[in-house]
Amino acid sequence: MKLTPLADRVVVKRLEAETKTKGGIVLPDSAKEKPKRGKIVAIGVGKRLDSGELVKPSVRVGDEVIFSSYAGTEITVGDEEVLIMTQDDILAVIRK
Repeated sequence: MKLTPLADRVVVKRLEAETKTKGGIVLPDSAKEKPKRGKIVAIGVGKRLDSGELVKPSVRVGDEVIFSSYAGTEITVGDEEVLIMTQDDILAVIRK
């Protein structure tokens, strides 16, 4: 997939939803909620301020992130479903 987001947008691929609860109960597809975690697969060049200064993104390709429930726009590229969102929609970066 070759998708380049503009400005301060990022492309995120959702991580797989959990199929079992912590107690071991298997969840049917209808009971699973979409995960709010994903992996960044592409980033834009950054946000341009009113002064003309370019602020580089604070995330990197490969970072695992947590984002808000209604963040971004879901699109399908080839056979992959991804989200395009602004960096502001990202709540946290998980660093291991």
